[in-house]
Amino acid sequence: MGDLFEHRRQLVMYHFMFAPEWSEGCKHCSFWADSFNGLGVHLNHRNTTFVAVSRAPLEKLEAFKRRMGWNFRWVSSAPSDFNFDYNVSFLPERQQGARELYNYQTEESGPEREGASAFYRDAGGAIFHTYSTYARGIDLLNVTYNFLDLTAMGRDEVVPQSWVRHHDRY
Repeated sequence: MGDLFEHRRQLVMYHFMFAPEWSEGCKHCSFWADSFNGLGVHLNHRNTTFVAVSRAPLEKLEAFKRRMGWNFRWVSSAPSDFNFDYNVSFLPERQQGARELYNYQTEESGPEREGASAFYRDAGGAIFHTYSTYARGIDLLNVTYNFLDLTAMGRDEVVPQSWVRHHDRY
């Protein structure tokens, strides 16, 4: 994991829902990712690296990234248990009506969930997990929602995110 820091002290990671068997990334995570392209230069200047992580193979991530026109760093955690360790991926045998720990509570789970985590690497190279947030806790990372929240009608959502599509499908 240390190489993800790119010689910086801090790492911010978006847990992007993209299971190995899926043909494309989650449309909701894609909605968030549309805000990620410009982050790098500013975060890097503050000794921080940004990366998205998914379990899908790197080839699938790169193809989807090209389709969507993104340039942020996106890595595959396959075949490690990383996403399972951070409670954003769940084993198939545990999804049959099982309740899993997600967002600091137990609830029904699918194969993948969204989240964001932060890490710190000290001068000796030790890595510390300093923060994670999940579900609606990631809303602050979505620039479109932040702008909509400034308007008179706000998000105007009867069902949260029911209107969201991959940006190339509107």
